[in-house]
Amino acid sequence: MSLPSPSQSPLNDPRQKDQHPLFTLIDIMARLRDPDGGCPWDLEQTFATVAPYTVEEAYEVADAIERNDLADLKEELGDLLLQVVFHSRMAEEQGAFDLAGVARAINDKMVRRHPHVFGDHAYENQDAQTAGWEALKAQERQAKKKGGVLDDVPAGLPAMTRAVKLTKRAARVGFDWPSTDEVLDKLAEEVAELKVEIAAGDKAKAREELGDLLFVVANLARKLDVEPEDALRATNAKFVRRFAFIETELAKDGRTPDQSDLAEMDGLWNAAKAAERK
Repeated sequence: MSLPSPSQSPLNDPRQKDQHPLFTLIDIMARLRDPDGGCPWDLEQTFATVAPYTVEEAYEVADAIERNDLADLKEELGDLLLQVVFHSRMAEEQGAFDLAGVARAINDKMVRRHPHVFGDHAYENQDAQTAGWEALKAQERQAKKKGGVLDDVPAGLPAMTRAVKLTKRAARVGFDWPSTDEVLDKLAEEVAELKVEIAAGDKAKAREELGDLLFVVANLARKLDVEPEDALRATNAKFVRRFAFIETELAKDGRTPDQSDLAEMDGLWNAAKAAERK
C-alpha cells in the first residue's frame, strides 16, 4: 500500500491553498506573534509557558470524549491543534522547524513503524506486531543516543500514567511480577509500612510510603489491563454523582451538607448506591 502523493493534498493545491482552514490558522498565529502589531500576550510566550496550556487542552479533549460530546470534541480538538501551531510557530521563528516539518516527521514515523501496512513485512499476530513496534522504537532510541530502557518515558506525564509506562517498559525485559497475586501481596506490604510511618508521625516517610503504595497500584492496574487514570476518573464522577444525591435529598428539608452529620450523609450515600444498582 502506498501513501497518496503529497500533490493530492488540498494543502498543496494552489486552487484551495488560500481557502484551506489550516493555512488560515497558520496565518492567524503568525499575525498574533508579529512583533509589529501582534498580541502582547502571545508575543511574551515561550515553549515553557505554553506547555501547561497544551497539557490542559489534551485533558479537555479526553473529557469531551468521556462525555461523548462530539460538538465539544470538535472545539477542543481545535484548541489542541492551536497548541501545535503555536509551538511550531515559535520554533519557526528560531529557525528550528515549522508545522510542515512536524507533519513530515510524524508521517515518516508512522510509515516506518507500520511496515506491515506501508511495506511488505507481515506479522504472524498482534503479539508479534507489538514486539516489532518495540524493536523499532528501540532502534529509534539508539539513534537518538537514548539506549536505556526507560530513557524516553516522558517525565512530564501524569505520575500515575508514567508509573504504568515505566513498569510496562521494564516488564518487556523481564522485570515484572509473575501474576497479580504477587502485586496484591506487595500492596498489603506497602499498606502495612504506611501504617507504621503514620503511627510514628513521620510525615516525610509517610509521603514516601504513600508514593510506593501508589506505584504498586499502578502496577496492579497494568497487570489488570486497566488504565488507572480512566478508572480514577470514573470513580471521581461516581463520587460527584453520589454526593449530589446527598445534597438533593438534604435540600428537600431545606438543609445543606454542613447542616447534616456523617451518619446521615453516609446513609444517604448508601441510598445513592442502592439506587444506582436498580
